[in-house]
Amino acid sequence: MKKISLWMGAASLLLFLGACGNNETEEQNSEAQDDGMVSVSSVGSDAEIWNYIADSDAAKDAGLKIEVTEITGGTASNNAVADGDADANAFQSLEYLKSYNEESADKLVPIATTYMEPMGLYSEKYDSLDELPKGAQIALADNPANTARGLRLLESAGLIKLKDDFDDGIGTPDDIAENPKDFEFTLIDDLTGPRVLSDVDLIPIGNTIALEGGLNVLEDAIYYEKVDDSNKGNFNIIAVQKGRENEEDLKKLGELYHDPEIQNYIDEKFEGTKVEVDEPIDKIWED
Repeated sequence: MKKISLWMGAASLLLFLGACGNNETEEQNSEAQDDGMVSVSSVGSDAEIWNYIADSDAAKDAGLKIEVTEITGGTASNNAVADGDADANAFQSLEYLKSYNEESADKLVPIATTYMEPMGLYSEKYDSLDELPKGAQIALADNPANTARGLRLLESAGLIKLKDDFDDGIGTPDDIAENPKDFEFTLIDDLTGPRVLSDVDLIPIGNTIALEGGLNVLEDAIYYEKVDDSNKGNFNIIAVQKGRENEEDLKKLGELYHDPEIQNYIDEKFEGTKVEVDEPIDKIWED
């Protein structure tokens, strides 16, 4: 009987210590949230913006301590938020997020719009779309969201017509209904767009990649997207894990992005090519 009592006493002590440990962890997490610590995953020029935001007076005034982590690859960045390794990310368009959610069991939601970078049509051989010859070679980014976006831009420019049921998330050249000039399409790694301009007749290039290649969509493209509701799927957003969209510190990220100090920096740094979009999420997102 004494042995049993001793064992029960030891077990009770372990349970008590374990409970204390759990309470300490919960208290530490609570303290971290109270301290305004927020981790943001981003990449490239977007990471530059968020590093600037993290060091800004606006962030200090908002009581936020922002830790920016660069994660290469859209899926990896979304997985980091879904797994809780980052509180939010800022790099993707609404359509990209929809595509991720369709492919993943973990759902993310947008909490704020940030900007739209118009995708442009670029050519080193021709100065206008009218000059494109029959059978011209057109390169498209080889990832679902940007393939579809490039095709939609070509349709907007009057070069092709897409099927009525074209999917803006996963559409492909097979969804072209009319191609009056018999353009030929090649899929390429979208990061190589600026480098292969001389090898093809026309390429739709997203502005982040264009900027990295020394191109300015407002000056160098022969045609580019309009920043309006017709292109709302291309609005960039801040995304968080579903269920966390009402957390105050996360909601502050959207407010910070649109602070005048931050917007002045973005406009000067990126020569006006990241066009501010400040739209209510419930206007553009259907859960």
